[in-house]
Amino acid sequence: MPTMTTRSPLVSAAVPTLHLALDLGNLRWDLAFTTTAGNPPRRRICPARDLATLDRELARAKEHFHLPPNAPVVACYEAGRDGFWLHRALTARGIDTTIIDSASIEVNRRRRRDKSDRLDAAALLTLQLRAAVGDRRSWHPVRVPTEAAEDWRQLHRELALLTRERTRSRSRIKGLLATQGLHLTTLRYLPAQLPRLHRWDGTPIPPRLHARLEREWQRLTLVLAQQRTLVAERRVLLVRSNDPAVQQVRQLLALRGIGEVSAWLYTLEFFAWRGFRNRRQVGALAGLTNARQSSGRVTRDLGISKAGNVHVRSLAIELAWSWLRHQPESALSQWYTERFAAGGSRVRRIGIVALARKLLIALWRYLEMGLLPTGARLKPGVAT
Repeated sequence: MPTMTTRSPLVSAAVPTLHLALDLGNLRWDLAFTTTAGNPPRRRICPARDLATLDRELARAKEHFHLPPNAPVVACYEAGRDGFWLHRALTARGIDTTIIDSASIEVNRRRRRDKSDRLDAAALLTLQLRAAVGDRRSWHPVRVPTEAAEDWRQLHRELALLTRERTRSRSRIKGLLATQGLHLTTLRYLPAQLPRLHRWDGTPIPPRLHARLEREWQRLTLVLAQQRTLVAERRVLLVRSNDPAVQQVRQLLALRGIGEVSAWLYTLEFFAWRGFRNRRQVGALAGLTNARQSSGRVTRDLGISKAGNVHVRSLAIELAWSWLRHQPESALSQWYTERFAAGGSRVRRIGIVALARKLLIALWRYLEMGLLPTGARLKPGVAT
């Protein structure tokens, strides 16, 4: 799946350009306009999601700064709940737009600092002007997926949400039973068991608690039904779809130790649309790179950065343990065994993170270049 970057090209100082920073809220948007660092920003308020008003403010800002109607506009805003729709809407209007990773924005390190929507918009505008003259460290842009790539994410993210809801519903039911001194080894037959359950003194479950348990069971049943529907839909896509992303899922599924959930999430969330250029980008996006503080003679190892995709990072650790079990003869498993297996539990946990990064890079090379990880085996019946 192709992807697009939100990184704006450097704007020449000879071209009169209108710079726009948006601070997006649920009810209103704060806008800040300027042309150069020396001009005081023009601040305006726009109703949230009102593109017609935004267009009028853009035209008025061009008049205010004596720019021609066809002057180029460069815009930026922080990544958040609005997602990518505004980027697509502004790009369709010919506005060069950058979505910024909020965690990458520079902030004042003093203990207390002022913060408001107005100040946030002005700060974004300053960072945009710095980026326009070549300061690439002022912020980090977010890569915007295509609409098709974004839509492919919905299935596995909804499945992950349903899995969490299923766990919470089961825990609530068991917790409510525990308040009455009751315990069930399985909840499969809960509707039939509820009328026969008795508390410590032989009395039945109180009627309101009984009704609540029935409602909790109904919610759990609905979640399980939706989960089964999505799993069936995913399996149909695995069999019938000719999409390149699904073909990559099948390619990962051919390896021992990688299941349907792992292959689907790795591909649709990470590999299918990013377009990595090297192994460093792969490790950095998963947040599996080393973070270190060094000043003078003092060096502190802070562990992994955890700055990347949380879905992929948690799965990478889980998949690394699975790889050790199902691919013991691979070079990666042997490397882990020689360096970490004989250590204590803390050493093994550190080692599994290192293995997760190496495995992630090996799987990227497997998908991009067709290089099977050294010593790895395919599942029975899969041609090499």
